[in-house]
Amino acid sequence: MLSKVKRLLIGRPRKSTALEEEKLNKLRALAILSSDALSSVAYGTEQILLVLITAGFAALWYSIPISIAVLGLLVILILSYRQTIFSYPGGGGAYIVAQDNLGKAPSLIAGGSLLVDYILTVAVSSSAGTDAITSAFPSLHDHRIAIALTMIIFLTIMNLRGVTESASVLAVPIYLFVVAIFVLIISGIIHYVTGGAHAAAPQFGATVSNVSLFLLLKAFSSGCSALTGVEAVSNAIPNFRKPAAKNAATTLMMMGLILGCMFIGISLLAYWYGIRPNPHETVISQIANATFGRGVMYYIIQGVTALILFLAANTAYSAFPLLAFMLAKDKYMPHMFMVRGDRLGYSNGILFLSIFSALLVIVFGGNTGNLIPLYAVGVFIPFTLSQLGMMIRWIRLKPSGWVVKLAINTIGMLTTLSITLIFIFTKFSQVWVVFIFLPLVLYFFMKISRHYENTAEQLRIDITKDKPMVKGNTIIIPVAGITRVVMNTISYAKTLSDNVVAVYVGMDDEAIRKMEQKWEEWDVGIRLVVLRSRYRSIISPLRKFIDTVEWKKADEDHITVLIPQFITKHWWENILHNQTSLLMRAYLINYKDVIVTTVPFHLNK
Repeated sequence: MLSKVKRLLIGRPRKSTALEEEKLNKLRALAILSSDALSSVAYGTEQILLVLITAGFAALWYSIPISIAVLGLLVILILSYRQTIFSYPGGGGAYIVAQDNLGKAPSLIAGGSLLVDYILTVAVSSSAGTDAITSAFPSLHDHRIAIALTMIIFLTIMNLRGVTESASVLAVPIYLFVVAIFVLIISGIIHYVTGGAHAAAPQFGATVSNVSLFLLLKAFSSGCSALTGVEAVSNAIPNFRKPAAKNAATTLMMMGLILGCMFIGISLLAYWYGIRPNPHETVISQIANATFGRGVMYYIIQGVTALILFLAANTAYSAFPLLAFMLAKDKYMPHMFMVRGDRLGYSNGILFLSIFSALLVIVFGGNTGNLIPLYAVGVFIPFTLSQLGMMIRWIRLKPSGWVVKLAINTIGMLTTLSITLIFIFTKFSQVWVVFIFLPLVLYFFMKISRHYENTAEQLRIDITKDKPMVKGNTIIIPVAGITRVVMNTISYAKTLSDNVVAVYVGMDDEAIRKMEQKWEEWDVGIRLVVLRSRYRSIISPLRKFIDTVEWKKADEDHITVLIPQFITKHWWENILHNQTSLLMRAYLINYKDVIVTTVPFHLNK
């Protein structure tokens, strides 16, 4: 049943030889890996206006120079990450750059920050997409969490089906969004130029007395949330078709050009139309309403905006599993993240990402505003470490043209470091949790690494000296009565050893007397050891008996416990029986240095 549902949802397994077919061309990669960055157009300008409006409507003109500054930072980041792509074509982005140039601790900070950022990407995107829907249909406002969770489930299923299939399906609405935004910008400009915009824009260049440098820096840092997702292409280079590095660099440049044009276009329209931030209607919604009215085009723009905000999460679904794979390969995350699923994707990484992002949506109540500052800090820390790592690389290697490359990364590092500090100082009440959560992530990385080191040390052998010891085998069979299950187990035990003993734990004298009598009559050539349990426990007397056998036989015999267990025909019938065999196995496998084997007997009806 479960297998059929799985096949229906994610499709038939694919052969390992089909891995190359899962690689992305530039157009598909642009859609999948740029969806996060492109979607930030829907809320980047709004985040700037939310800060400026606290100083009054007249202060909204500052959104234009702030948007230009954000655009300048975008150019720096695109050029910087283009250099990273060619220097580290294996992918991994900030984590690999920091590991190679800054050392273990900075690389783990970068890797941990990126993992947290990708989880937040899914939470922010699903929340922001819900905001776009509720702006068009206010009656759905009370169902925001359910809508966001539904989209996370949809994206999880799509990505479990494989990179190529999800790219083919999801690329269409992403490109529709790009077309719709450019139609909105061009139509909006024409509408404004022809005098169609009636709302008065704040006077450009006017002095506003209560606008401080602190406020402008806060607005700038908020606008930089539009740059989240820029690093995703450099992290996911292995997902590209060959030549992977060249295709990734081209995709990055295309993404930067599209994002820059859309972001500055929306900022200009918001200023010209005199748009004020509204908790019940997004800036995109207000611009579309002012340009087209509440007609068909308005609902098309709102629909594709909601889709791109939801699908922005797909960037994280592409990058998170790859980064988790690299950390697992370096023994900082569980090895399960290295395993490819039926459809050749890293399924465990996809499921982990979905579960934790869904929890964030529930905890934060689907409130995008509460998540974005945390989200932006999570990405600007790796930005800074990546730029610093590349600076050290150029100074260390000094390749041709290294001075220009160093200058680009130096400007990028200083800018992203400044933004990180601005975020921390201006929004500490919203981002303080980073200073608790990130050290916890690093602590878990180190604990996992230490566990793998300890495990390897204890399992490692010297093949020139260490040889298997030849021992006998003492077999213990816990029995609850004389049944076909017990007979099946004894039959198997006799093929393994001549030294077999059955153990019966009795609760009262009458039960013990009957068992001893029946066993004697059965006469299977196996000695029965009877243990009395005064406290109705089976495991405690059995444990003491095994301790005794271990003490006597440890040097000369292996101790094997064969647990008889019948398997019901239908899964639900299991709940009608006690689970003593499972409890026994769980205890012995975890606390005793013995071999534990379950011998099944299948019921036919």
